Amino acid sequence: MLETDIRELNERIQRESQFIDLLQMEMNKVIIGQKHMIERLLIGLLANGHILLEGVPGLAKTLAITSLASAVDAKFSRIQFTPDLLPADLLGTLIYSQKKEEFVIKKGPLFANFILADEINRSPAKVQSALLEAMQERQITIGDTSFKLDEPFLVLATQNPIEQEGTYPLPEAQVDRFMLKVVINYPKKEEEKIILRQNITGKQAKINQVLTTKEIIKAREIVREVYLDEKIENYITDIVFSSRYPKDYKLGQFENMIAYGASPRASINLALAAKAYAFIKRRGYVIPEDVRAIAHDVMRHRIGLTYEAEAENVTSEDIINEILNTVEVP
Repeated sequence: MLETDIRELNERIQRESQFIDLLQMEMNKVIIGQKHMIERLLIGLLANGHILLEGVPGLAKTLAITSLASAVDAKFSRIQFTPDLLPADLLGTLIYSQKKEEFVIKKGPLFANFILADEINRSPAKVQSALLEAMQERQITIGDTSFKLDEPFLVLATQNPIEQEGTYPLPEAQVDRFMLKVVINYPKKEEEKIILRQNITGKQAKINQVLTTKEIIKAREIVREVYLDEKIENYITDIVFSSRYPKDYKLGQFENMIAYGASPRASINLALAAKAYAFIKRRGYVIPEDVRAIAHDVMRHRIGLTYEAEAENVTSEDIINEILNTVEVP
């Protein structure tokens, strides 16, 4: 790509990405700190990828998602996952109308732009797979009729890592459909004081709508135009391949610790998320730092660990850290 083309693209992206500041400003009215989580929600929004948020209760996971939905002029559905939920509770069902003397379709809460799947690991596999089919195919079938879902369609699922009783862990193949798995930590002491003050006054800041669905779709098209050099492509494939064949990348110590490496979805999502990250940073081209910034979120749920790794307390985070330290940066 010519230097002049990149310069033009850069200028265009600086103009077109103005709304990012507005969106972050609105979300920061109610979310204190958690910059990492807000950035990752925006990456999902811009790169057309679903997000899995994991963290202990009370870390504003649900609040962040509802705030994002409030700042966008879009249809929002919140589904609280429970063990007695049925696929029809999500998708909708056929109801017999006595007036029309025929079956009519009653659409479920999945017919929206933003879906908050709260505590997704609380419901059985049948319900999880109904949601995951909609995520992958972007369509829902009720009876004999298939419905295309409106764009943008973004699933933001939360799961609580501390309770195992009464939960149904998501199978690896299903977790792979989430572009990012974001792990959220406790706020800093100063941030917690602000949260405390905000909540004891009882005054909730009002979030204004600053974005439309049309603007999101337009921004997504521009994100795909962000320039990704062949050197960066090679860097992405090296990162993914080193999780599959660690010995070839001087990471032989992990050979017996990785049960399976990252799937091709990891390569696709690393590239797309890096482009979205560059867009958020007002750049028209991807640099290695963009890939490194989002590598943990894209790969942590795509590396399977053996019993040996668990016995030695080696986590997927440790493996990704070592991969990023070892694989040559272009």
